[in-house]
Amino acid sequence: MLLNKYLNKYYLRFWYFYVLGIIALVAVDAAQLYEPEYLGQIVDYLSGDTVSDGFAFVSDRCLRLLVIAAVMFTGRMVWRFTLFNASQRTEAGLRREMFQKSERLSQKYYHETKVGAIMSWFTTDLETIEEYLGFGTVSMIDAIFLGVMVVIRMIRMDWVLSLFAFVPMLLIVVWGALVEKWMAMKWEQRQKEYDSLYDFTQENFTGIRVIKAFVKETAELRQFVKVAKKNRDANISFVKVSVFFDAVIEVIIASILAMVIGFGAWFVASFAGGSPVVLFGHEVDLTAGNLVTFIGYFDVLIWPLIATGMLVTMFSRARTSMKRIASYMDAEEDVSDPENAVALGNVRGEIEFRNCTFSYPSKPGVTVLDGVSFSVRAGETVGIVGRIGSGKSTVAALLTRLYNLEPGTLFIDGRDVMDCTLASVRAAVALVPQDSFLFSDTLSGNIAFADPGATEERIRAAAEFADVAGNIEAFPDGYATVTGERGVTLSGGQKQRVSLARAYLKDAPIMILDDSVSAVDVKTEETILRNIREKRAGRTTIVIASRVSTVQHMSRVLVLDEGRVEAFDTPERLAEISPTYRKMVLLQELEAEVKGGGV
Repeated sequence: MLLNKYLNKYYLRFWYFYVLGIIALVAVDAAQLYEPEYLGQIVDYLSGDTVSDGFAFVSDRCLRLLVIAAVMFTGRMVWRFTLFNASQRTEAGLRREMFQKSERLSQKYYHETKVGAIMSWFTTDLETIEEYLGFGTVSMIDAIFLGVMVVIRMIRMDWVLSLFAFVPMLLIVVWGALVEKWMAMKWEQRQKEYDSLYDFTQENFTGIRVIKAFVKETAELRQFVKVAKKNRDANISFVKVSVFFDAVIEVIIASILAMVIGFGAWFVASFAGGSPVVLFGHEVDLTAGNLVTFIGYFDVLIWPLIATGMLVTMFSRARTSMKRIASYMDAEEDVSDPENAVALGNVRGEIEFRNCTFSYPSKPGVTVLDGVSFSVRAGETVGIVGRIGSGKSTVAALLTRLYNLEPGTLFIDGRDVMDCTLASVRAAVALVPQDSFLFSDTLSGNIAFADPGATEERIRAAAEFADVAGNIEAFPDGYATVTGERGVTLSGGQKQRVSLARAYLKDAPIMILDDSVSAVDVKTEETILRNIREKRAGRTTIVIASRVSTVQHMSRVLVLDEGRVEAFDTPERLAEISPTYRKMVLLQELEAEVKGGGV
């Protein structure tokens, strides 16, 4: 039995499946034991002198064998339905828990853990556990109950002959104990190599455009061959151990069967000749029918022996896989609701950073924001500019509580976000991320992501707000157009605008645009900014930009430089008091002159 805190509750939840399945399995095992007995009786009866009512006797035994077959058929149907049902439901429940865990884990975890490893846990490791809980349970019950019941019957029939069968069986137990840890190690290595293969493949599929653009197909193929070879070698290494283990068990079983048949034939011949063999003070009285029954019992015992070997293999794999999954489930959820968390309600949109200093968990020694202090009035439209790496996107990340920060440094409507529930903080903010990620869904599905029940009118209004309605309607399928994985069928500007429409439809009191109009032309940008002023009037909007033209009509603009607030004032005043802003203005004017043919 594989015991683990993440599995034990499923044993309790589906106990009725396991109990009914085990009862059916034991019933099948018990019925199966009568087959050798009846076959032996038929052989003994037909080999005797009196066969006058032989037809009636044989017919009776054949009828009993048919009843046994019916019981075994029904019982097998029951245990297959119950035990396999329980194992599959357990796998589904565990997968659901793992997915929920993935949603609770912070950005830090995904920065440190590769996608390939996570996908391997969700696929091969879960499948391995499901196999053990289903077929492994069958193997374990058969190895215990069927094996014990057969052994008892064999000893009752003739304990001397049984010794010739049981003593070599100890080799199987010893062999299994020796190989179990070896197989677990090989399986863990196999899974690690599979993680690497999955991760390499996923990364290449995602970056296929870059690979083609730099004509690196051959180089990546060579690298893939190396990774695939390691995966192949790890698989072959595990299979070699597994096959060698099974082969040794098969040889032991075949040797035992040969011994039983050889010694059994000697005992029967001696008994038939009137001089039975005496061993250890015991006279072996074995008839031909008894030998058939004994061999039948041993034939039944072969499956528990094989099941024991399979159980060792499955347990080694399942224990390793469960260890990997448990490590994932035990991962620290560093971004979570605090004790006695309160929910933000009726958010007006007032934001205040108060001497906020922040470093990313993956780089604790690098200060990204250093003593940042500024406040945004409710309903105000504010721009944020600065050089690359100045901390602009970090402000957006903190406002959506993707990371922890020091208490008393960030407030929404006067409430410390570290005292509020994650759900309420994130519900109050609609983010248009710098990386405009779209799901492989229809355009309407992507826009209505925050509210799947949104009407067509609301979806169209959001598309018009983002100035993407015309592009969508030009597609043959319109809003039913499937974007493809990560929005591959759309241009960069279209993806940004669909992402903006998605955030607008959320209708949150605070909206943040993280450099979300960088891929659109100037005219489209002006339309979007006008829509923000008109349709987001009275609601807080923060626009993070790399171009001064994007924020020149904002009520105020925050200038960040190396994680510090350089200035926070109106665009007109910034040209006088902020060197960074003034330089950005000059660079944009120079760019405009170059495009206009001044150089």
